[in-house]
Amino acid sequence: MIKREFIGTINGLIASISYGTNPLFALPLYAYGFSVNSVLFYRYFFAVIIYAFIIKFIKKISMKVSFKQGVFLLVLGLLFSCSSLALFKSFEFLDSGIACTILFVYPMFTAIIMSLFFKEKITFKVVSSMFCAFIGIFLLSFNNISSKINPYGIILVLFSALLYALYMVGVKKFSYINHLKIEKLNFYTMLFGLFVYIFSSKFGINLETIGNMKHLFFLLMLSIFPTIISIETINIAIKLIGSTKTAILGTLEPLSAIFFGVVFFHEQLNFRSVLGIALILCGISFVVIQKKSYKTN
Repeated sequence: MIKREFIGTINGLIASISYGTNPLFALPLYAYGFSVNSVLFYRYFFAVIIYAFIIKFIKKISMKVSFKQGVFLLVLGLLFSCSSLALFKSFEFLDSGIACTILFVYPMFTAIIMSLFFKEKITFKVVSSMFCAFIGIFLLSFNNISSKINPYGIILVLFSALLYALYMVGVKKFSYINHLKIEKLNFYTMLFGLFVYIFSSKFGINLETIGNMKHLFFLLMLSIFPTIISIETINIAIKLIGSTKTAILGTLEPLSAIFFGVVFFHEQLNFRSVLGIALILCGISFVVIQKKSYKTN
């Protein structure tokens, strides 16, 4: 049990850190003139190719799934990618810091869904960790009180958070994929998720072309770190420690994004940011050091 908790927690932390590398690789692409749709499309396109190669020639795992498994995998892929698309679309109506703060209601959505439909007990530690983490993210993001607030943008972010919560619950609770190899789950999540971006880019008509090796480098890094590694580790974490704990560990994502911003983009930290970081780490600590007797579904 302890080993299972430890491995699950480590994977949850790796998923959060790797997903936090999104700005590190995406921001240079935006500076080169790539649109959101193009970045998301290429991100998943290369991730599918790379992961298919790993499965076929390195791990040598059959990609066969049953029809029912395929249906549930399609649902998961669409949930995952539609969540990302809704978040990025919200940036047109909200400052990205505000949008990302609102997004982190997804641990709350996850806990509520697990409690209402699967009778998972919401403990005081879970509530405390979510509260600390959310306040911390709030402090990190709302540094500019003049930031624009648009109701449509808020709706998009809440929709993104709900879809992400449903994805996390689905990975844990869809009976037809419970015993599916993690590699198949990851591959088909990315493959079916790619369909969303093919459609949103009008079947490739609106895509920017990859003009040089710098473009290709950042796109490949975006496909590997915040996509392949993040999806692989988060799915392992969900299966080992449950959807709610994994969701709370996900609040480490903005910390890793801030770290890369400070190191590579020379962004500044103030007292408000440091206090926010401390609260997020406090919230995550509540999850990591929970007693062995805590049960996950």
